[in-house]
Amino acid sequence: MLEVNRKPDIPEEGLAIAEAARRTGVSVHTLRYYERAGLVVTTLDRTAGGWRRYHRLDLDWILVCTRLRATGMPIRSIRRYAELVAAGRGNEQERLALLEAHRAEVTARLAEIQSNLALIDHKIDVYRGRLAAGDADQLWAPTPPG
Repeated sequence: MLEVNRKPDIPEEGLAIAEAARRTGVSVHTLRYYERAGLVVTTLDRTAGGWRRYHRLDLDWILVCTRLRATGMPIRSIRRYAELVAAGRGNEQERLALLEAHRAEVTARLAEIQSNLALIDHKIDVYRGRLAAGDADQLWAPTPPG
């Protein structure tokens, strides 16, 4: 799995939720939500008092979830992916299909963003050129209806 920002090793007893939140860069609320929403692939350890304890596998998985969310994967798809991972071996083809479909969506969005960026770059070039030429006042500007 991907590595969470490598901080000092996690103690054998695990980390409290506040420290897990700090290390993963998500809020305590988000960690609790991930658990309630069925996005966690393991059963979190609990102390005798019922407090959650997070281990390396938990932190690594949270990083996967946050990266999938950051790329626009819906919670229901992350949940499905988590269910497949938690189920263990034998469903790798379905996991692959889910990730490939998401990758195609991300790639399409990136292409759209690149196209939009090209327009912005063009406009920047026009403004720089006009400013350098001293005729920026000739740039188009809407005129209010008369």
